[in-house]
Amino acid sequence: MKHIRANPVVVLRGVPVLMILGGAAADLFGPEPYLGLPFLASAPLVASVLFHWRTSVVTAAVVGVVVVGVDLQLRRPAPPLLVDLAIVVLVGVIGLWTKWLMDRQSRHLAVTQDIAEAAQRAVLPDPPTRLGSLQIAARYEAAQAEAQVGGDLYAVRATPFGVRAIIGDVRGKGLPAVSTVCQVIAAFRYEAGRAETLSELADRLHDALTLETDPSRVDHFENFVTALLVEIAPDAAKASLLSRGHTAPYLLKTGEVAMLEPSDPGLPLGMDLPSSDGAARPDIVDWPPDATLLLVTDGITEARDRAGTFYDPAVGLAHIRTSTPRELVDSLARSVTHWTGGQRQDDMAVLALKLAP
Repeated sequence: MKHIRANPVVVLRGVPVLMILGGAAADLFGPEPYLGLPFLASAPLVASVLFHWRTSVVTAAVVGVVVVGVDLQLRRPAPPLLVDLAIVVLVGVIGLWTKWLMDRQSRHLAVTQDIAEAAQRAVLPDPPTRLGSLQIAARYEAAQAEAQVGGDLYAVRATPFGVRAIIGDVRGKGLPAVSTVCQVIAAFRYEAGRAETLSELADRLHDALTLETDPSRVDHFENFVTALLVEIAPDAAKASLLSRGHTAPYLLKTGEVAMLEPSDPGLPLGMDLPSSDGAARPDIVDWPPDATLLLVTDGITEARDRAGTFYDPAVGLAHIRTSTPRELVDSLARSVTHWTGGQRQDDMAVLALKLAP
């Protein structure tokens, strides 16, 4: 036998009607006078939460008519009738005023979300889905869900030296880190096609970031960006990886997941410490056909469950079966969300580059 499930929205919208009918019945047939008045007076307030403005006004008017009709049926004198009507009108006005505030707040929130989406597209546009033999997909989720943009970054562009990509994580999160993201992304787009090597590119990004840092600030040593730079050779047989203090990437091929730890990582971009130049040498890795290079930020590797256990991308990726970079980044994001129970502790960025056969 087929079970019919009630729509919860329809059930909730029937609550004001039940309150009006129940309140009128309680007043007419109850053992105590005014037993149903609280239900009648509360119906407009509940309707203001569940219905649109016009329906809320109609509900308040219907309640007023019902109250007057019940009092006349019970032959109550004029003073109690006027008091009952005044109570219903007062609660109805409060409900409609609440409805107006809620609608205005919803409009403001919608405008804010539109602005946040436009800012995200301007600051961190989606990379191209394909460059030559590379298939590309990216996903970003900010720790502050309403902001939709925060302190993680990525970018991909074709250059005379091959396809170059960057993924990075600004110290801090949320809107205060957006200006630093803009600086790094703008510098990468300008310098990626000019710097002959990844080391030179990293140095130029470092200079662009420190140029905007005020050295008189006490915390200027903490204004840094971890970054991973990638260069895919024109023949697409090898990839160069240069880490400036960033989370190691993963190489996925035929069911295997390999973490590519840097052999000589440098200091994060923008970090100048005494007796250190932050230099780093790139690692050259083989890139077999149909393999995927996955770049992540610590929003993935440091995601924790309720017990405080960190998410292990190698374990999570081993259980993901996908065929395209888009499916991979979306499946990984769902896996992390499931692990954390939907609680975002940090900004999360994922960039997948797949070498098509």
